Amino acid sequence: MKRDYRRWYSERLGRDMELLIFGHAGAKVLMFPTREGRFFEYEDLRIVASLADKVRAGHLQLFCIEGLARESFYDTTRPPAARIARHAALEDYVLHEVMPLMDGLNPSDCTIAMGCSLGAFQAASLAFRHPHRLRKLVAFSGRYDLTQSVECFSDLFDGYYDDTIYFHTPLHFLPNLACPWRLESLRRLDIVMTIGDADPFLDNNLRLSRLLAEKGVDHRLHIWTGRAHRAGAWRQMAPLYV
Repeated sequence: MKRDYRRWYSERLGRDMELLIFGHAGAKVLMFPTREGRFFEYEDLRIVASLADKVRAGHLQLFCIEGLARESFYDTTRPPAARIARHAALEDYVLHEVMPLMDGLNPSDCTIAMGCSLGAFQAASLAFRHPHRLRKLVAFSGRYDLTQSVECFSDLFDGYYDDTIYFHTPLHFLPNLACPWRLESLRRLDIVMTIGDADPFLDNNLRLSRLLAEKGVDHRLHIWTGRAHRAGAWRQMAPLYV
């Protein structure tokens, strides 16, 4: 399986950014890591290995990027407004630096956003905000409202709220989404979500599923038995749903 490492300085983020590319052709999969993960996380967790057959066959090409959670949502030295601003800057980097690289390397018209845990939030936020740029969303064990405390998972903005948080939070902006063009773009997306029936974010996923249904957006929500918020479950899910 072809493996390619890339690194460059991003003016948008003011730092070097790294990524790994696996494969040579097929649908382009933009992979967001978990909150503690780096660009090599999915290789370390053997999720890349779980997709190896599809990658070798030229059905998928994986682009594993940095998620910058330690500089955004989980950097408590920054005020909340700066945390969400850093996330917005990451989205800008993905749209204007990573995706052009992907398109330059691979002419496929199919791009998939994929992530686990916080990476699922990042993938979903990107997909729901820019659905015309993607063909599919795959979100495992996602939490789609970072302002809500769930079990040991706290409000990541400490009670602070602004328009940037609103427009990057799927459970907040989707209820009011009325733009016909954006809704039609959403309805063309292939959306797959998974969650365990004992996972802390089960209610988040059920709420998001109801919202999508209310907007006429077809999607699949797969509820696994037990706690599926773990690498072992994600390795099983990946070849089924990506």
